[in-house]
Amino acid sequence: MAQSQIEAAIKLLLQEAEELSIGGQIAELKQLPTPLEFARDYYAKNAPVVIRKAVAHWPAVQKWTPDYLLNKLKDKIVDVAVTPNGYADGLATQDGKEYFVLPLETQMPLSELLQRLDDPMGAVHYIQKQNSNFSLDFPELAEDILPTDLNFAQQCFAKDPDAVNFWLGDERAITSMHKDPYENLYCVVAGYKDFILLPPHQLCCVPRRRYETGVYKLNSNGQYYIEPFLNEGEPQHTEWVSVDPLSPDLGAYPQYAKARPLRVRVHAGDVLYLPNYWFHHVSQSHKCIAINFWYDMEYDSRYCYYRMLEQLTS
Repeated sequence: MAQSQIEAAIKLLLQEAEELSIGGQIAELKQLPTPLEFARDYYAKNAPVVIRKAVAHWPAVQKWTPDYLLNKLKDKIVDVAVTPNGYADGLATQDGKEYFVLPLETQMPLSELLQRLDDPMGAVHYIQKQNSNFSLDFPELAEDILPTDLNFAQQCFAKDPDAVNFWLGDERAITSMHKDPYENLYCVVAGYKDFILLPPHQLCCVPRRRYETGVYKLNSNGQYYIEPFLNEGEPQHTEWVSVDPLSPDLGAYPQYAKARPLRVRVHAGDVLYLPNYWFHHVSQSHKCIAINFWYDMEYDSRYCYYRMLEQLTS
């Protein structure tokens, strides 16, 4: 297929999606949908929705202050991601070379973490381990959430969540734009999260490339540096989104000008349904706490269409 034909097809895709309002809005509800309503209006359409105050009655939303967590968890040792710039799993430059960088992973008492969150001059600390860390590491808090309130979605997905993750950090911690192969129910417990979303069909507007992978390390002077990640002596590479939606460089990435990002603030007690393969960028308020439920996506014809689009726009 000629390049001109590919460009014409992609232009048609963006035009028709916009005319049909596909991926052009984030719906909001004031009460929980039934499983049928959720399946018909959101899951089947791969469409995000915010359900306001859906979990506002959870004990967690009422209780989870730093003092409560310290009292409940005592001086529990927690896994923490540490970065000098707030971008865990994001891009950074060292000696003129851009890397995809993983955070330094460490452990510390919860009391020390909470103190570090209040240090604006220090490194950025974030509980963000995405291995079902809520289920594995915080069983003491399980009674404070009521996951049966999310049955409207679980009945639709017809499966248990693959992971239930716990997030705690300050306003400097940023999740750079990426996508996940999961249906995501994101429940904010304290503070708020600001999401920037792009639907999967706008993939052609999202610049991305493969970057050499590195990990943050500390030198003997207490300064952070990037150490290339090697596997059997060979550099590893990760494909990642090149543009920062907070400050897009349209000179370097002109295709992003065609993107139509959606923005929404998710407050404590709200739930965001984020469908699979939607690009998302996340920032947050100070000491924001959230729980998210990941359900493995169905690898159906939409997945095949998306993989084809990846090949056409790579």
